[in-house]
Amino acid sequence: MTDLSKSMMLAASGMQAQAARLRVVSENMANLDTPGFRRKTAAFEQVINGGRTDGTVRQGRIRLDQTVLPKLYDPSHPMADAGGYYEGSNVNIIIEMADAREAQRSYEANLKMFEQSRKMSSAVMDLLRR
Repeated sequence: MTDLSKSMMLAASGMQAQAARLRVVSENMANLDTPGFRRKTAAFEQVINGGRTDGTVRQGRIRLDQTVLPKLYDPSHPMADAGGYYEGSNVNIIIEMADAREAQRSYEANLKMFEQSRKMSSAVMDLLRR
């Protein structure tokens, strides 16, 4: 595998991982007001092929944030206990927005690397045709 195609493969795996991360973040944001919802976090892991790492990454296990769910007082809520409290969501919109921005920028950086590698590969092919 040439260095240019390997760099394109690395960038593509980074884009796929960041896209998966954005899906998790958007699910968290969508469930901000869902009672009892626990925030999900996505981790990345290296891909191992034949006992060797080639530098590519993929989304690993999705874990649930184990912080305590806030108790909200609303006696009219259908999930409220006898005291009028129910468990809210532990999603913090500020953290999710920051995670989304970070994933977006990482995706864009991988996209630029992919485009640059593609341009360089195309330039090499043009030189070989001459």
